[in-house]
This record gives sequence, C-alpha cells and structure tokens, in this order.
Amino acid sequence: MPLIHALNRGTDKRDIFMDDHDRMRFCYGLFLFNDTRHVDIAALKTKGLPMSFFVESTPPRKRLVDVHGWCLMTNHYHLLLSERTESGVSRFLQKLNIGYAKYFNDRHKRVGTLYQGRTKQVLIESDRQFLHILNYIHFNPLDFLNGSKEWRERRISNTQKALDHLNKYRWSSYATYCGKGDFPAITTTELFADVFKDYKREVVGYLHDIEIESIQLDGLNLE
Repeated sequence: MPLIHALNRGTDKRDIFMDDHDRMRFCYGLFLFNDTRHVDIAALKTKGLPMSFFVESTPPRKRLVDVHGWCLMTNHYHLLLSERTESGVSRFLQKLNIGYAKYFNDRHKRVGTLYQGRTKQVLIESDRQFLHILNYIHFNPLDFLNGSKEWRERRISNTQKALDHLNKYRWSSYATYCGKGDFPAITTTELFADVFKDYKREVVGYLHDIEIESIQLDGLNLE
C-alpha cells in the first residue's frame, strides 16, 4: 500500500488559513470530499459548520483515500494518504483543493490562484521514512512556539512546553492519535497502531531524546 506525503502552500507563500473558520472549513473538506460520489462543490458556501457534519453518513461514504495524518499551518498543509480506489489520491486532492479555493476566494473577496501549484506528493519508500513521517507532520506546529522553532535541527529549549503546545494545537491529527481531538472521523489510525502502541508516550520519549535529526528526509520539506 503506497503511502504518500501530500503538501501544498499558498501562492507566493501567502496565508491560506486566515482564522479558525477557514481551518474548520478545510477540515470539513477533508471529511466531505473523501468520497467517490459527487459533491456539489459550488453549493458549499460556508456559513456555520456544526460538528454534526463530521459524522458518518447513511449510507456510509465510499472513501477515496485513508487519511493517516494531517496538519494545517498558516500558509500550507500536510497530509499523509494512501489510496482506497484507483487514482484516489489525485481525485481527492483535486476535490479538496478546488473546493477550498472556491470557498476561500468567495469568503475573502479575492480572485485568482490560491495555491503555488500542483500539490507535491512524496512517496514514503523506506522504513526510516515510515517511522518518522507521522512525527514530522505532527511536529510542524512547533514552528509557532518560541524556543522550539529549531526542532528540525535537534534544538528544543523546553520539552514540556513543546508537549503542552502540541497537546493544545487543534488543527492536526496529533490529538486523535492521543485519544482526543475534535475530528476523529477524518483520520484512519490503524496503520500506525502496531508501530506506536501508545503514541503520546512515544512522542514524549522522542522529544526527550531529541532524536529529531532523522526527520530531515529528502523531499519532506516545502523549501
């Protein structure tokens, strides 16, 4: 089962998430567009998005992909995907990106391209990459925390603050893997369940040991 790290950012590195309303709408898209059936993208003008949207429908969705991990930053996003149907990743990303761009341009009264280009898709090929990619995605919010912005270079000044920050950050699948979070219906956790028996404990040990240098894998960075 090929595992793909998908990532994209705003054109000219512009912000694509202006506030929590935008982030919620993107999360809604992660759930809604993960379906082989047609979704009327043009009709998805956003007003309020109650949590009741994030429940399985009847009949159940026919998912295009499994979303094994995700994280929203300010000007980019990370997704960890595998296909359930032929060309599922490409179809899912197309629906997700078009749907969110239409919403964003409508809400923020803008025109033009939102993303810098096609979504980058990096194939996870080695065991080493597999063991580190989920942490890499989940650790991105440390970029927002003073003293932890150099986590990619194995420099974190206060491990407890880093853990507290990750626990409070709402817009990733980290909380779901720790048995909490607002969006469990988005994420499929089974693939990593055998590897990380207790994911929260694994992360604590990972940060305490500062073994983050091995996250620097070819093709994972946006730069």
